[in-house]
Amino acid sequence: MLRLNVKLLLFLVFGLVFLATWSLWNRCLDGLHPPGWDNSYKHNGDGPLQDVFSGNSPVADRQTSELQGYEEIDCLINGDIALKCRKEGDEVYLPFSFIHKYFEVYGKLATYDGYERFEWSHSYSKVFYPKGKYEPSGVFMYFENYNVEVRERVKCLSATEGVPVSTQWESGGYYYPTQIAQFGLSHYSKNLTEPEPRRKVLEDGEKDISHWSTNGLASFTRAHDPEANSFVLQFQSSIGGSVSLKLDHVLDFVLMMDLKILSINSSVTVALQNRETRQLWRLHYLCSPQLIFIQDSKDQDIYHGIECDDVTPWITLIRDLVVDLQKGLLLQNKGKRKLPRSKLKVVGIALRGWGKVDNVSLSSSEHLAHFYDAARWFVKHQDRNTGGWPNPVKRRVAAGMEELEPGWYSAMGQGHAISVLARAYHHSGGEPQYLQAAINGLRPFRVPSDEGGVLALFLGKFPWYEEYPTRPASFVLNGFIYSLLGLYDLKTLAPPAQAKEASVLFEQGMVSLKNLLLLFDTGSGTSYDLRHFTLGTAPNLARWDYHATHVNQLLLLATIDKDPLIEVTARRWIGYMNGKRAAHN
Repeated sequence: MLRLNVKLLLFLVFGLVFLATWSLWNRCLDGLHPPGWDNSYKHNGDGPLQDVFSGNSPVADRQTSELQGYEEIDCLINGDIALKCRKEGDEVYLPFSFIHKYFEVYGKLATYDGYERFEWSHSYSKVFYPKGKYEPSGVFMYFENYNVEVRERVKCLSATEGVPVSTQWESGGYYYPTQIAQFGLSHYSKNLTEPEPRRKVLEDGEKDISHWSTNGLASFTRAHDPEANSFVLQFQSSIGGSVSLKLDHVLDFVLMMDLKILSINSSVTVALQNRETRQLWRLHYLCSPQLIFIQDSKDQDIYHGIECDDVTPWITLIRDLVVDLQKGLLLQNKGKRKLPRSKLKVVGIALRGWGKVDNVSLSSSEHLAHFYDAARWFVKHQDRNTGGWPNPVKRRVAAGMEELEPGWYSAMGQGHAISVLARAYHHSGGEPQYLQAAINGLRPFRVPSDEGGVLALFLGKFPWYEEYPTRPASFVLNGFIYSLLGLYDLKTLAPPAQAKEASVLFEQGMVSLKNLLLLFDTGSGTSYDLRHFTLGTAPNLARWDYHATHVNQLLLLATIDKDPLIEVTARRWIGYMNGKRAAHN
């Protein structure tokens, strides 16, 4: 009996301890809930635990903030802009989306080895450090990285001239000398920095011949052509007929051929196909005054016009087929996303009308051919009286400056053109047409900008070559330095007797640059021009890409002029790109 009572007593003691522990445990759980806790926010076991804090309840938001160690607060920026911030201890955190816009800084989340970090940068542009002394016969600055023809402001490459047609200031399209020169200089530079291109010769009329076939009323022969001084393929067809070549060619999309058009109804058609979707497009190169056009927004046909008549001489047609396709798709509002070259192939070429072809090839690139297209354009289209290459559009640079009427000259355009022509003279082994055009291109540098030239004087003393010959003068920095590089290229590559004028213009320009350079320094970046001086307005601050151009130009000039001012200034301006600022008083 006693043994039973002891057991009962122990059972009662353990029961009381359990009840006390259970009661204390529930009280502790209740103590975790803040004032205002409601059963509606308690987890009911039907969903994941994260649902406890779902919704937009202030109570839930505050609970989340407290658990994460911060609280939401209101921020007022300069008494003007209100936004939500977060406070953690004595630190206040602002959204980076606001910081990005307010201070024009840049950042992104990046992951390395599974760990995420935030990367902040003050500039989105890149500095290119020269590998040695600048050589005018070599790469032009960092232009091997340029792809001018794919820019949005390029309508197309003219099938007649082989150079870009700009829409920068006029949507219909026009020939912009600065852009054409950059096209030429980029391909010249790529030719020096890229591997030898792959090239597949499809037809040369003699050694390399392909299995062409005829459709409808059409025929072809191979015979010697006295004008071309080689064997060529001659074709002729009636309406509905063609001479065609089936292909299954991938990766190499630059078509090059010598073409003689004998009737204005002649055309060359190239068919491209998407290797995955089997979508087919046809690029037609035909006689037309229109640069590029389509007949239907849903059509598979894109047309590039060639200026021709019944006596058109032999021309060399050089076409990047992917670029031509992309520009056509833009006309159909289908070209916002670029088509990867790896997804395309060339499936055929068709010849129609009456004409001759020779040296038909597909290659990965034809950089030198593009470069000489640009050089020949400058020889052909130079004004014989003024030596300039006119810009055929109106240009309004800034309020308070007179509008530039069509026909104005740009020192940057002149300098770029001279850089192209000097290289063409050097590379061709001394063809005089290129040298003479480059020398003639110096004439606008001697004519005041208010008289049709590009020469302005700062304070009546320092000569400055104007990118935009405005009234009053604008003194654009990057365009001026590009003009100096053109002068340096000519003075270096031309024979001594013909290099004197370019040398004088370059040296006086360098004196001006050294005297005016620091006027462009804002202490945290650079000014694009000096309109704040000539117009009495706020400075026109250079975007980071233009600021980087200023830096890259100075670094290049420092390799040919050892005045420490140039390199020291460039290094300070690089610092601005990394967040450094000039000291205050």
